[in-house]
Amino acid sequence: MIDLASAFVTLFVVLDPPGMAPIFLGLTAGMPAAIKRGIAIEACVIAFLLLAGATLFGTWLLGVLGISLPAFRIAGGLLLFSIAFEMVFERRQRRKADDATQQPDTNIAAFPLAIPLLAGPGAITACVLLAGRSEGNLIQLGLLIGTIALILLMTMAVLIGSHLLERALGPRGLAVSERLLGVLLAALAVQYVADGVLALRG
Repeated sequence: MIDLASAFVTLFVVLDPPGMAPIFLGLTAGMPAAIKRGIAIEACVIAFLLLAGATLFGTWLLGVLGISLPAFRIAGGLLLFSIAFEMVFERRQRRKADDATQQPDTNIAAFPLAIPLLAGPGAITACVLLAGRSEGNLIQLGLLIGTIALILLMTMAVLIGSHLLERALGPRGLAVSERLLGVLLAALAVQYVADGVLALRG
């Protein structure tokens, strides 16, 4: 059964809406406010479709490939832990910024904003892991997709008002919040690994 509170925290930390603000500002520098708003909306819609698809069909795909859910939990937990490590030691923002600057400005909503900055490997992995806990319960899956939608709506609001958030928190505030979220994600990642090991042993 999916713990929605845990799902919300996991996805919020992985998607990292506050951390997207400075990257979005850099990618859209000099653009009119209306265009920035359109880019933010388009990026979040694309990311939602990708993550909802991973939630609905990720477990099925694992079955087709012959990968057990406990094994994926362990692999996913290790991947999420690597993201947490980057967040705590302030490496994730630099990597995201590097990914962003390597792409042209013509279609930044789809790439790199939606993929891989929002719906990247970590977020997709988290969605598949959380969906696996639903045990095929459609209501649980619906609530999980609703949680994804809620976080992406929050992300959209952060992107649209990114200049206000950056001004309110400042560089130090953003750095502190990212480190705290990284510690939370590390603990959740360890729990995923532990659950996977126990399931394999059982």
